Amino acid sequence: MRRFAVSVAFLVSIAFGAVAPAHAANWLEKNFYLSGSNYDGDLPACEAGLSTIASRFSTKEGRFWNSDLQILDFERVREIAYRPGPSATIPRRFCTAVALVSDGKKHAVNYWIGEDTGLIGQTWDVEWCVVGLDRNWAYNPRCKMARP
Repeated sequence: MRRFAVSVAFLVSIAFGAVAPAHAANWLEKNFYLSGSNYDGDLPACEAGLSTIASRFSTKEGRFWNSDLQILDFERVREIAYRPGPSATIPRRFCTAVALVSDGKKHAVNYWIGEDTGLIGQTWDVEWCVVGLDRNWAYNPRCKMARP
């Protein structure tokens, strides 16, 4: 009987805690070293990420898909959006290009360059998707999720 009473008291306290209003953290609860986003919005041009995309594409195709495909060249590189989201989000430059792949076909490439998204948040990095060759469907449908 005592175990039942403890269980009921626990459930009642959880129920009242769930309906209590949320409060902002006071100054003692805040972490002094994580002061929030401090972005400059200083990102390189769309052309800066192309060599990284070509290198990572070749590595991914060879390592995971047992394919010899490589990106030979890019054309029609252009920016499609810059910081399209809310102002406090990570600054991103969204770009698109056309890649000439070693199979002789041209594929659209959607990619973005993000500030502080590189190695331990110290530099920019690029996330990309080659339309028609997104074999793990990470940016499905047709690389649409790599666009703004």
